[in-house]
Amino acid sequence: MPSSPARPAYSAVLRRPHVLRTFGPALLGRLSYGTVFVPLAVALTRTTGSYAWAGAAVACFGLGTSVPAPLRARLIDRRGPRRVLPVLALAYGAVLLALTAATWSPGTPRPLLAGLTLAAGVCSPPLGPVMRTLWSDLVPDPELRSRAFSLDTVAEEVLYVAGPLLAGVVIAVGNPAAGVGASAVLVVAGTLAMCASPAMRDAAPPRERAAKPVLPRTGRPAWLVPAAVAGALGVSLGAQELLVVAFARGRHDLAAVAWVQAAVSAGSVLGGMAYGARSWRMPARRRLALLAAALPVPLALAGLANGVYVLAAVLGCTGAFVAPALSTAYLLADEEAADDARTRAGTWVNSAFNAGHTAGTAATGVALGALPLWLCFVAAAVPTLLSSAPAAGLPSARKGLRARAAARTREGWPTGPPPTVPPAGPPVFSCPTCRGPLPEGRTGCAGCAVSGEE
Repeated sequence: MPSSPARPAYSAVLRRPHVLRTFGPALLGRLSYGTVFVPLAVALTRTTGSYAWAGAAVACFGLGTSVPAPLRARLIDRRGPRRVLPVLALAYGAVLLALTAATWSPGTPRPLLAGLTLAAGVCSPPLGPVMRTLWSDLVPDPELRSRAFSLDTVAEEVLYVAGPLLAGVVIAVGNPAAGVGASAVLVVAGTLAMCASPAMRDAAPPRERAAKPVLPRTGRPAWLVPAAVAGALGVSLGAQELLVVAFARGRHDLAAVAWVQAAVSAGSVLGGMAYGARSWRMPARRRLALLAAALPVPLALAGLANGVYVLAAVLGCTGAFVAPALSTAYLLADEEAADDARTRAGTWVNSAFNAGHTAGTAATGVALGALPLWLCFVAAAVPTLLSSAPAAGLPSARKGLRARAAARTREGWPTGPPPTVPPAGPPVFSCPTCRGPLPEGRTGCAGCAVSGEE
């Protein structure tokens, strides 16, 4: 992948007007999603006395978050984030506070807990997709915008690593329900501060924005290809997490799981920062295809590792492609989406990744009972590898011929079979008076007044 010599630093992104006033509060609110799940699961288990009920309630939270996500994004695209986000954040915070009170001590009816967790998921504000939509307004330069998406993806990776650690501290020193309440404070404070940013306050309503030039489309949604790659990546990573547990269990060293996952996260952070620091000339679609083709290689080879440290090193190389691939998928979806559908495009990519992660974990649980571990690692790499083909945009030969024929028709090229040319014969001369055919060797026809023989 060739790069241009100009390489502005990440500080160039952060120095843009209103970036810190918007990005900082957005990260504060998004930290809530890293801190809420661990204390919520522990508090629900403590309140209900059942791991099954606690797991079902947390699943209700995830269901409420993922299923209505496109509807929330559509509402934001139509009404604007400054109108919709505060309402969602206040409702979400209120439900989390209700869950805090309900799980503070045992005895709360289980159906009530399931309903509250479902309502919390439905009201969750999509701060990540909205922030990725705002990057195009905050950083209009394409080179800096690519860097901004990398910075956003890396920061989100750090939040999802640091969030459970902070939640663990709260659980260790007090009631786990307090962690749920703290998550409510984080999301409300971050969302309201984000909406008070000049970037949100001065933004034109979606219908009043000048439409950006859009290339002719093939009829498929703009988010389809990046969402397909993100979904396949989610399948591979969800499978990878369970395979690491199986690998460590086979060596009677379950404590090593945390270290291997830390190596994957560290690789993702370093890879994302290095990827965003370069100025790429190659189009985002082609970069996404190459990243999707490269990531499965170390993942498939991880099954051959002969120890935990080797596994951590190999999967760290896998992680180095994760943040670059995700940031490029979000960037491509934002570039190809219409102005009034950018939040929805980013939301579909995010939802596809989450759904793929869940599906990958579930499928791997079944595969581990039927296949050897090394083959499960190979199978986990296949979905992402396959997704690189549509990302590359390589049509079949027949589709390519049809596309070229359609292009020639639009340009006015002649269509149909070539014209028939009569076969060549002896020269035919005409009469100088009537222009009729002359017999060979004569200078005039018999019916004309002027005639004669040579």
